[in-house]
Amino acid sequence: MPQTIIYTKPGCPYCAAAMEDFRARSVPFTQIDVQADRVAREEMRKLSGGLRVPTIVNPDGAVVVGFGGA
Repeated sequence: MPQTIIYTKPGCPYCAAAMEDFRARSVPFTQIDVQADRVAREEMRKLSGGLRVPTIVNPDGAVVVGFGGA
């Protein structure tokens, strides 16, 4: 079953908030640190049209850039 992917970077408060929200709602996700993974950073750039985190890819393929709360 596909899982939500959250592209993040260390120290990003919006990334931390998104992950905390997903945990609180028991939504499974995979975190990918784009600062540590150059290939993932390029993949995220293609998905989001830029280098903005968090970039969230839902199981249905929908891409959400940023996090403003649930």
